[in-house]
Amino acid sequence: MKVVKWILGVLAVGLVLFGLLFFLDKGENSDEIESKEKNESKEEVSKLSLVMVGDALLHSSVYNDAYKNGVYDFTSQLEYIKPIVSKYDLAFYNQETILGGTEIGLSDYPTFNSPQEFGDAMIDAGFNIVNLATNHTLDRGEQAVINSANYWKTKDVLTAGSYASFEEASKINIKEKNGIKYALLSYTYGTNGISVPSGKEYLVNLYSDEQAKRDIEAVRDDVDLLLVSMHWGTEYRTEPTDEQKSQAEYLASLGADIIIGTHPHVIEPITYIDDTLVIYSLGNFISAQSTNNDYNTMVELMTMVDVVKTTKDGKSEIKLENLNNELLYNYYKKGSRWYDFKVIPFSQMNESYNSDYKRLYEKYSNVVRMYNSDIPINACA
Repeated sequence: MKVVKWILGVLAVGLVLFGLLFFLDKGENSDEIESKEKNESKEEVSKLSLVMVGDALLHSSVYNDAYKNGVYDFTSQLEYIKPIVSKYDLAFYNQETILGGTEIGLSDYPTFNSPQEFGDAMIDAGFNIVNLATNHTLDRGEQAVINSANYWKTKDVLTAGSYASFEEASKINIKEKNGIKYALLSYTYGTNGISVPSGKEYLVNLYSDEQAKRDIEAVRDDVDLLLVSMHWGTEYRTEPTDEQKSQAEYLASLGADIIIGTHPHVIEPITYIDDTLVIYSLGNFISAQSTNNDYNTMVELMTMVDVVKTTKDGKSEIKLENLNNELLYNYYKKGSRWYDFKVIPFSQMNESYNSDYKRLYEKYSNVVRMYNSDIPINACA
């Protein structure tokens, strides 16, 4: 009996020791796992949604149509666009004509000056990135540029391409949204033969490979997303020139994420150069340009894309995802004057706006897909 008790005692002690060792071993394993988890960095993902449209070319017919009860009110012209654009984090457009304001007198082609109330309407619609470098920037001289610069400085938007001083021009503005830092660089090929005043080159950014290289190198490491707005190409030509293609290749090699083309007033193709999205021309956004050839100045492009930033082990990577497009139609009525301007997505078109809209959709979708047949475009109504 004593032997049995002794054996049971030994077994009990053994079990206690085994349990203790198991517990200690398990604790050590837990500590090791916890340590490994701490050492393994977590993957963080941030996202921005971006929408882009083309030229705001404000002929007198456009702003006269907006003039009601003694004020310029463009909201009805944008009523189809605002519900779309307001859903995006970032929204780009090209302010083709200078917003010098009524103070210096409004004017039409060939030397434009437009009401600043149009900028108010675009901001209200959700636009917050604006190109200011165009061939019309110097149409009304230095005062219009200064008025424009002072106007935009009062708004919470990112602009580039035209400034009131060298100090402003030398600073590349960086903004941040959803943990993603972004910047805009803007250039124009020229200014319709109007010379940039000597010593005041800050009034408008003229493109050169050298200047683009300096600017991109100065900002590339400080931002996640780099947009480059290019006012380039040949008016009314639906295929990019060799110069456009060469400049796109060069900008892509320097690290531009998205190249946004304006100036031709018509749609040109979308493509990729490695990871760089190239939109050769968005065409007009709103204007009173009469049809140059089969509504080509009235059928326009809106491009949408998601910017996705993935951070892991202290390194960040940007990818462009969910690319999509929508054709737009610049509608207006003709009577004793042109009126009732509206920008209408083709997904909301009907025959009252243009009886031939389905054929136009097919034609200009083919232009967008000239280089990439799988570029997505929303269906028309």
